[in-house]
Amino acid sequence: MSNERPTAEELRQGITVEIIQDDQDVQSTDREPIVGEIGTVYEDTPDGPKVELKTGVVGHVQSVVHDK
Repeated sequence: MSNERPTAEELRQGITVEIIQDDQDVQSTDREPIVGEIGTVYEDTPDGPKVELKTGVVGHVQSVVHDK
């Protein structure tokens, strides 16, 4: 898995991703990513594609979670 973030165009509903919420410091090393399934993809931003998870949490995608 590469460390590059996916673009909004590469994402679709149902993909499991790791996101960081807007109120968290994206550059911080002690942030806790939230893992969930995408419900809605919004747009690309400098912090990563903005999405809403099926749980209602909105944030910026850091990586796609691949099944083991």
